[in-house]
Parts: sequence; structure tokens; C-alpha cells
Amino acid sequence: MPGDPITTLALRMLLSRRDALRASRAGEAVAVRPPVRGACLPPRELEEVEAALERIEQGRFGGCEQCGGAIGRQRLLAVPEARCCLTCADARARDANA
Repeated sequence: MPGDPITTLALRMLLSRRDALRASRAGEAVAVRPPVRGACLPPRELEEVEAALERIEQGRFGGCEQCGGAIGRQRLLAVPEARCCLTCADARARDANA
């Protein structure tokens, strides 16, 4: 298990979320929280959660895939599957709406 408290908490959240999404896909009635603003989430939410779990396993969790900077701790707690920092997520959203 990872030593960083944020990563440990994110791991627990992601495992729980993955289980809920899998159950939902299996047709069970499970409440899954909606995507959060700036989450960089395509419609493939389960795949994003599994990718975040893989990043934790590989020691790459918490780094922005666009700028290479750190994803803020509060953002990781709110959106543990985030692939990018809030600045890059907002820029991506602006570009998509342009």
C-alpha cells in the first residue's frame, strides 16, 4: 500500500468507485457520483478509474499528464482519477468550447 496519506485515501476511494461502477454495469442499482468539473473524464468513467489505479501502482499518481506538474492535493481528493491539474483541465475545457 502506498505510504503517502493522500495516495492511500485515493486508492481506497478508487477501489470503492471501481466496484460501484462494475456493479452498475452489471445492472445492479448503485448510486455513482456524477463527474466533477474539470475531471478530464470522457464517458469511459470505469476505464479512467482503472487507469488511476494503475498510475498508483506504477508510482505515477498525482502528476499532470499535460504539463508534467503536480496535481493539487485537494483536487486529488475530489477527483482521484484526474489525469491533469486544474489549470490544464480548464484550458482543455476552454479549447473544447471554442
